Amino acid sequence: GETGSGKTTQMAQYLREDGYGTYGRIGCTQPRRVAAMSVAKRVSEEVGCELGKEVGYAIRFEDCTSESTAIKFMTDGILLRETLGDPDVELYSCLIMDEAHERSLNTDVLFGILRKVVARRRDLKLIVTSATMDADRFADFFGGVPVFHIPGRTFPVEAFHAKTPVEDFVEAAVKQSLQIHVGYPKGDILVFMTGQEDIDAVCFMLKERLEELGEGAAPLEILPIHSMMPSELQAKIFKAVKSDTRKVVVATNIAETSLTIDGIKYVIDCGYYKLKVFNPRMGMDSLQVTPESQANARQRMGRAGRTGPGMCWRLFTEPAYNFEMLHNTIPEIQRTNLGNVVLLLKSLGVEDLLEFDFMDPPPQDNMLNSMYQLWILGALGGAGEITPLGRRMVEFPLDPPLSKMLIKAEELGCNDEVLTIVAALSVGGLSHIFYRPKDRAEESDSAREKFAVPESDHLTMLHVFNQWKHNNFRSDWCSTHFLQTK
Repeated sequence: GETGSGKTTQMAQYLREDGYGTYGRIGCTQPRRVAAMSVAKRVSEEVGCELGKEVGYAIRFEDCTSESTAIKFMTDGILLRETLGDPDVELYSCLIMDEAHERSLNTDVLFGILRKVVARRRDLKLIVTSATMDADRFADFFGGVPVFHIPGRTFPVEAFHAKTPVEDFVEAAVKQSLQIHVGYPKGDILVFMTGQEDIDAVCFMLKERLEELGEGAAPLEILPIHSMMPSELQAKIFKAVKSDTRKVVVATNIAETSLTIDGIKYVIDCGYYKLKVFNPRMGMDSLQVTPESQANARQRMGRAGRTGPGMCWRLFTEPAYNFEMLHNTIPEIQRTNLGNVVLLLKSLGVEDLLEFDFMDPPPQDNMLNSMYQLWILGALGGAGEITPLGRRMVEFPLDPPLSKMLIKAEELGCNDEVLTIVAALSVGGLSHIFYRPKDRAEESDSAREKFAVPESDHLTMLHVFNQWKHNNFRSDWCSTHFLQTK
């Protein structure tokens, strides 16, 4: 179904009206937490119920559902963990795998699991939705099932490419945003950036340049959105602005398909995004800024054609689009650490991982490296079988080393300290605890130094938390010390 066709918000409601929520829940998976929360909020408003009652959501560390919940939106990771205690997903009468084209790691593993479940449970309805034209691949994978195409309300979008390669896409995006604001008719702007740092830089520079323009410029509301923002701030991007004000939303690739923002007429695409990539030699994942695929570029451009004809400025050349960009993104399962996946599949009784029904099998190097790491941690035995320790570790929604830390902490009597450190690590560590605004970088750095424990980053995180606790978890104290309150 095309972007904007209503497949995310409407399909679950149609199924409920048809009686599917009566004898089991209607589940809808999303690859991102922000999407699961915002879609659930939107659908609860349309249904006319309080969020958490008939319509709810579940993400890691937050369950906003009740016994009366008929439609449940969740991240794909939540459903994957539910299969541990409920291998046949008996709680659900219907499952919608939304945004399947994103091919997240959890979605790909769920495909393999649900392929077998559907064969066992004839009463379970499985709907896979995709915003791109790879529907036939999904249909073939599930045994030649029918494909339905849902057209969206899309209008033509004119694309403009850079004449020469852009050296600084942050500066180029700011310039283009201001040119649109000053010289083009009404319509909101959506700017795609790679991550929080770029987004903050664009927002800061836009505010600065607007002040330089003075009162002659029309009002411009600048709204960032990324996954580290609190949900109440994320919700601001959906709110209407005054009639004389233009809105510019600066976002990561979360706004490509997962979120639909009304009123967008102009799109600026930096041409890059952040991808999680596993290095088997180092045994670590890293976030790398990578050129987007052609499929991503088309998705981004399409956001300008929702309410009327739109325009898209691509901050890369046409030859770069035609000859340098991949047609589609490499599935996450082929480029990230598989430790969690291996442990989960072993706990589900999958003995031979190479025989598992992966749509795109991961590289053998990655699989073997993950098994080796799990063996070192004591989660797998010498023959690749799951150990009692491994069964305990799989219960935690964490990377295997963090799960082992929690189990060991219990034995060593340092639960509170290790729980705090693991919680900090699981949300990104020090780089996500502190924020560093471009205009106050020196102040931010000196504030961070006050908390530093020379022996270890882990002890620094613990020290930050203890100081916050000592100050009664006050958000104003966090702001003073450049700490994220989320």
